[in-house]
Amino acid sequence: MRTFPELSRRRFLLGASSLALFAGLAPVRNARAAPKLDGYPFTLGVASGDPWPDGFVIWTRLAPKPLHEHGGMPMLAVPVKWQVAEDERFGKIVQSGEHLARPELGHSVHVEVSGLKPSRPYWYRFFVEGGEASAIGTVRTAPRAGDTPGRLRIAVAGCQAYFHGWFDAYRHISEEPGLDVLFHYGDYIYEGSEAAARKSGYQIRDASGDVVERLHHGDELYTLDDYRRRYAQYKSDADLQAAHASVAFIASFDDHEVDNDWNGIWDQDRTPPELFALRRFHAMQAWYENSPVRRTQFPRADGGTAYFRRLDYGNLLRMHVLDTRSYRSNQICPNPKALAKCRFEQGKDSSILGPAQEAWLHSGLDAGKRWNLIAQQVWVMPLQGREPEGGLHGPYEDKWDGFPDSRRRLVQGISDRKLTNVVIATGDAHMNAVAEVPLRDDERDGPAVATEFLATSISSNGDGAVDSPSVRRFSQADNPFLKLIDNLRGYHTYDITATEWRTDIKVMDQVQRKGGRLSTRASFIVEPHAPKLHRA
Repeated sequence: MRTFPELSRRRFLLGASSLALFAGLAPVRNARAAPKLDGYPFTLGVASGDPWPDGFVIWTRLAPKPLHEHGGMPMLAVPVKWQVAEDERFGKIVQSGEHLARPELGHSVHVEVSGLKPSRPYWYRFFVEGGEASAIGTVRTAPRAGDTPGRLRIAVAGCQAYFHGWFDAYRHISEEPGLDVLFHYGDYIYEGSEAAARKSGYQIRDASGDVVERLHHGDELYTLDDYRRRYAQYKSDADLQAAHASVAFIASFDDHEVDNDWNGIWDQDRTPPELFALRRFHAMQAWYENSPVRRTQFPRADGGTAYFRRLDYGNLLRMHVLDTRSYRSNQICPNPKALAKCRFEQGKDSSILGPAQEAWLHSGLDAGKRWNLIAQQVWVMPLQGREPEGGLHGPYEDKWDGFPDSRRRLVQGISDRKLTNVVIATGDAHMNAVAEVPLRDDERDGPAVATEFLATSISSNGDGAVDSPSVRRFSQADNPFLKLIDNLRGYHTYDITATEWRTDIKVMDQVQRKGGRLSTRASFIVEPHAPKLHRA
């Protein structure tokens, strides 16, 4: 078998990083007035993200023809004006400016607004000279450091396979009253081809019941232009745009933003790491271009970007946003034939976070905050499944199960710090699951160290059900810490005060037909003095 040389890998990666940085961010000497664009440029909507007490990020991306080459944009830097106001009529504009939407960054715009007041709403919009204004978005700043707000409201969502169903859940999110922020745990796009989407067999209907095509555009994603076009397809969805315009997103990512089940330097097909690094860099540049994140999340090809970050909401909440993909060591291999996904025997040291991120997380868990939220991607709880014939399923290698030493250090670190206020937000699995995470895997009904809320998908896996083979494999007898599990679609909301954390499990009655209705499946209460779940 032919192998590929490293091609002086460090020199190449550092060179690519420098090219990306200087091409994308250095001044454009020949910048001029906005060229005439071939249509309305704000077809992908607006978004905000990562609120701080004095500001936030506002985002848009110019794409008059979203699925055309370069989104229908000329290969020129285009000036984009922006405004932030204290009222939705823009009667009192408090910040404004101009930003160059550069072709090197897919004509995306990221403005880090600062100098604002804490704990209040703002409205924002964009303009291109001679054209219509963008839609108006709204966003709230975080509380001032040291303050304890009376209430904080967070939504949690992710896993939105375009070809599995409609994004009606996002329309419902846009109508949720009083949201402060939304944590998006990942799988914002899916990387597969139109042919694979068609073969999957999900039948999608419009509101009248007629079958419609809702498929991926193009082949599997590898190049930067591929990923940009797929984001444009997803972001053209009106319900997703409505959610973005209504609340700030704290954006993370999981596997499908790059490749299914990717694992550090490896993809699922054993592609040589130096080649997969190219695909991963293209994918992460596209993620940055299409996410309302700060300059510190700008991707570096040498792997130096820290996508994990921390946001404080006064003394009420500290949110630790993790990256459970980029720094993984080799994961446990329960099946020796599955060498494309896992590469060593059980028992060796492992980390799902990598040493630096793991140390950062442990050092930042704060007893001085009323709540610590670990916002991440794959389930931490030691779920034990069974095969259809009744035998025990092996470790779920793509979850924290595949990194048992990492999970052991996490739960022991929480216990050693005597923290009783840790809540874990999770996604990825396309199901709802609510659990008290035990201190020891072999004492599954023993003391708990945290509560975990696994939020189901927006659309992935199509119409769900309360009961299905995929959830029956996790019995109460095998998982006594598990308080709820189902296979419905939807999202979660957290209502947080100093004395109580309430999670509402919001579910859709359908996603494969347009017009799905929302209801509350169940509600749980946690108090900060004990990691114990109570039905509301």
